[in-house]
Formats: sequence, structure tokens, C-alpha cells
Amino acid sequence: MWLVTDGSGEIAGRIAGIYNPRSNEYHNENRVRFGWFDFINNKEVASLLLQKVSEWGRELGMAEMHGPLGYNTWNRQGMLTEGFENLPPVNCLYNYPYYNDIMEELGMEKQIDWVQVKLKADVGVPDKIRRINQMLLDKHKLRILDIKNMKNFDSFIDSFFRSYNESFRDIDNFIPLTKAEIAQIAKEYFPKLREELTCIIVDEHDNIAAFGVCFPNMSKSFQKAKGKLFPFGLFHILREFKKYDTIDLMILGAAPEWQNKGISSIYHTHIATNLERGTIKYAITNPQAENNSAYKVWERYGYEPYMRRRCYIKKID
Repeated sequence: MWLVTDGSGEIAGRIAGIYNPRSNEYHNENRVRFGWFDFINNKEVASLLLQKVSEWGRELGMAEMHGPLGYNTWNRQGMLTEGFENLPPVNCLYNYPYYNDIMEELGMEKQIDWVQVKLKADVGVPDKIRRINQMLLDKHKLRILDIKNMKNFDSFIDSFFRSYNESFRDIDNFIPLTKAEIAQIAKEYFPKLREELTCIIVDEHDNIAAFGVCFPNMSKSFQKAKGKLFPFGLFHILREFKKYDTIDLMILGAAPEWQNKGISSIYHTHIATNLERGTIKYAITNPQAENNSAYKVWERYGYEPYMRRRCYIKKID
């Protein structure tokens, strides 16, 4: 990581360079990543930081640099380009509009955009859709996994992440998770799964066919906490975790052999049915690549654009 300071010694910007050979091999690319990129409204500061990554990438023999990206797809990625007036989910980045102006002035170009939409979560599920979903479950001998007791899910962790890696394998900048990354993510996130916000669909052989995992939107409580747990930050966070009106659609996907068979409607309906019993009003999608056909599914629902993020790219001279 590199830092730039001003004349008084205050930090004016930072950037991390990331070399991930697995990503280059997987996508047949020759690139270095940059992330954790923040800077004051000063073109020279941003230029110095990007130049450091470029020089480092050249030393490694790289041909291009792109970002903001993390070590893997699970990390925060993408520079916000639209939706600055909205509050981002806690797993997403936020930046000021001037970031993009400076990036373009420095010759950075668009590689891919990710979009997020906001859905009304209290519209209910038509009976016709419920009947179709039950027909799909019966026809394909599928069932929804009971996760009331998380011990029931432990034996499915490997299958879940195998399905996850296969589901997103063709997505831009995706890197399959390693065993070590899977273990860390499972330990950190799975104990927090909420039964009413989770739908895991398994086939007759107990392989994960599709999944929908959501979490309470905690953005307001994190904003109130102002980066501190004490004296009142933890109170705000715990309160919103129990009482919330918005959810984040964190992970939605299906194994390749189950894609385009309509079973995504099953986890949408399952979660939506559970929401009817509560006070949930809205759902915010996780960033999805604009060229991802799965993004089109939201056209069936009433939604509004929420945020757009961009990965920039530039050749290393």
C-alpha cells in the first residue's frame, strides 16, 4: 500500500496494489489490481497513487491495471458512479462524485459496470406463482433446506461453495474461492444466517441447486455508530439487526445445470413469503454486472435504480 501526504503531514490519499496470479490465469489476463483507493479532491494526488501501482505492475511484467477491486469477488469493489444520494449497503464502497471526474482525466477507461436496484419487498406473491414454484419443486425433485438448526447446514458447506463458484464462473473479474477463503467466509457469515432471509434449494442427491441469502440492511446503524462501537454504536447495530425495514440481497445464484429453468423464482418467492409476515418494505440487490442476464429478472418486479459502480482499466506504459 502507498500513501500520499500533504505539506503538513496529513494523509491525502492511499492505494493498495494487488497481484493475484489466480485471477490472471483464470481469465487469461496480465493485470495488476488496485483497491482501498481514496484521495482528496486533487488530481495530482490520485495520479501519484495510480502511478505507483503502474510502476509496480510494470516491474511484475503486467500489461494493464484495473480496479477498484479486492483480493477476491467477496471483497468490496467498484467505484460509485451513480446513486450518490443513497445510503450504500455496508458491504459496498462509497466515494464522492469527483473521484470519477479525476479518473477520466487521468485516462482511466470503463471495463465493466455493476448495477444495484431497490425493490419493494411488501408487494406479496401471486397465488399463480406459488403454484408454479411448487410444480417446479415436484417436477425436479427439489426441496428447500431447513436451516433452523445450523448443524443441518454444516454438511452442505462444501456443496454450497462449489455451487457458488460454478454459478459465477463466467462473471467479469470473478475468482473462484479457495478452501481457505471458504473456511473464513463460512466462519464469519454463516452463524449470522437468518432463517426467514435464507433459501437453500437442494436436489434429490443433496447437491446445492440454487441459493438466495439475504441479510438485514445495517447501513443506518453503522452511520449512527460513526465508526465506534462504544458508547452507543453497538446499541444501534444490535437494535437494527433485530428490527429493520430493508434487506440486502447478498448472494443469489444457481448451479450451471439449473440455470434458465426458472428455479430462481423459488427462492425469490420463499423469501418474499417470509417477508409478508414482517415489517420489511424494501430490498436492495448486491452489485450485479450490467451484462449479466440474471440482472434482467428484476424487470418482473417493481424496482428503481439505486446505485451504479465501475471498474476502471488502463494499459501500463
